[in-house]
Amino acid sequence: MNYYTISEVAKITNVNVATVRYYEKRGLVDKPTRNESGYRMFSDEVIENIKLIKQTQSLGFTLEEIKKILAIYKTESYFPAEEMYNFSVEKIGEIEEKITQLNRLKALLQAAVHCAGSELPLTKSSCPIIKILSKGEM
Repeated sequence: MNYYTISEVAKITNVNVATVRYYEKRGLVDKPTRNESGYRMFSDEVIENIKLIKQTQSLGFTLEEIKKILAIYKTESYFPAEEMYNFSVEKIGEIEEKITQLNRLKALLQAAVHCAGSELPLTKSSCPIIKILSKGEM
């Protein structure tokens, strides 16, 4: 097993040193051992976990959700099938809601582009994007 300093971990995983510290503080990665000089030394597993964290974050998972996924991932004999099923159903609902919101936003932007082409220059008060977003109608 290889061990890395926090700056090496940050470079390998393409995150900031502060992000590594934050993940450690939140319990997403294991506390590192320290060498004779007192430097934290992170294992290969931490690098693997940070890559998984970043991948799942990019897909829209929260850090709390990721923490649960990591707990399952790290424990060989533990797989709560019913919990994962319920989590998946809930996440599908969230994704469908997000798709609906994004489709509404897309339609709004398309309408604004179409409108802007015929009524330039727009004022702030006539901009459909500003109007709808300021009213919280998205």
